[in-house]
Amino acid sequence: MSWESKIDVHNVSTIICGSNVFLGVGAIKKMDFIAEQLKVRGIDSVIAITGKAAYTKTGAWDYVTKALESKGIRYVLYNKVQPNPETQQVDEAVKMAREAGAKAVIAIGGGSPIDAGKSAAILLEYPNNTCQELFEMKIDVKKAAPIIAINLTHGTGSEANRFAVVTIPGKNYKPPIAYDCIYPLYSIDDPALMTGLPADQTRFVSVDAVNHVVEAATTVLNNPFSVTLGKEVVRLVAKYLPDALKNPNDLKARYFLTYAAMIAGTSFDNGLLHFTHALEHPLCGIKTELAHGLGLAVLLPAVVKAIYPASGPILADMFSPIVPGLNGSEGEADKAAEGVQAWLKSVGVPEKMGDIGFKKSDVPKLVQLAFETPGLQGLLNCAPVASGKDVVEKIYTDSF
Repeated sequence: MSWESKIDVHNVSTIICGSNVFLGVGAIKKMDFIAEQLKVRGIDSVIAITGKAAYTKTGAWDYVTKALESKGIRYVLYNKVQPNPETQQVDEAVKMAREAGAKAVIAIGGGSPIDAGKSAAILLEYPNNTCQELFEMKIDVKKAAPIIAINLTHGTGSEANRFAVVTIPGKNYKPPIAYDCIYPLYSIDDPALMTGLPADQTRFVSVDAVNHVVEAATTVLNNPFSVTLGKEVVRLVAKYLPDALKNPNDLKARYFLTYAAMIAGTSFDNGLLHFTHALEHPLCGIKTELAHGLGLAVLLPAVVKAIYPASGPILADMFSPIVPGLNGSEGEADKAAEGVQAWLKSVGVPEKMGDIGFKKSDVPKLVQLAFETPGLQGLLNCAPVASGKDVVEKIYTDSF
């Protein structure tokens, strides 16, 4: 059975490609053009938002400062964004930006700095609000300052879409937001900036990209665009992740993993997400040190098992590079889940829930967070099968 049979032709889709992305080795040199375009817009002051080290180690910062200085654009630097950024970091960055009169945001890093940068860009337009209010959905968001994204990992796709996530500490909430106004004006995807990614991070961000398309291709809002992008993402990650792990400086491998992550971001911008992200956010909400991609990998086989009866033809086609021999029939859900688990193990990600510090006694709390965290119910509603608490509990339990 072809996956086309699972597409509802009466579902009118909006095909979204919202950012201008410069992709390729040397794309960082486009900072000169970007700075010129900012100047044309009357932007004479910006804030750069990033993590603690990668922005300098990769050399990206040298290009950014040189380009801004050449156009007479003033800048301030906030370099305290942690993995799974928290609301107070965004508020600190916004305070610094306002004091400097910043009119745009340059986010440098992986998904965490880019998400923090998007959030700050919104709050620059809403001076009476905090980041926690933003992620508790208490702001009617209509606008944001211009955003430039310089991506330093091949995983999140945040440089090409309208999503952001920030953790609310104290509540263990990691809510998602999505607004058209936070598409980056320009993004840079330069594989040469990613050769220094450690092996584990290379694995985890690539698994993130695969999760994006597994979900986007199987939501109730899916469309042929999200599905066909998804199949290509799985093919590219299956082919080039081993090469990047073997030789971190392999620019061809980094290029195609970067491209895969970018189109995966576009895929879920169009098809949205469901179980794996909705259930992973509570994991990182509790353990903020947990790598997002690792949390997703832990949950993925159980999610595949849960959704396969409703999405078998799509998943069988998408998984052909990593789980050959699937035909899409409902009875092979276990086979598909086991095949995905075997592939994850083959690329060095064998972990289950117990390996990342959770106990079965934590499951009720995780289920509670999945249903009370702002924004996650919308993802659960997109699942292709029933998404009640019993289903969520089983996914968590099956992930041990």
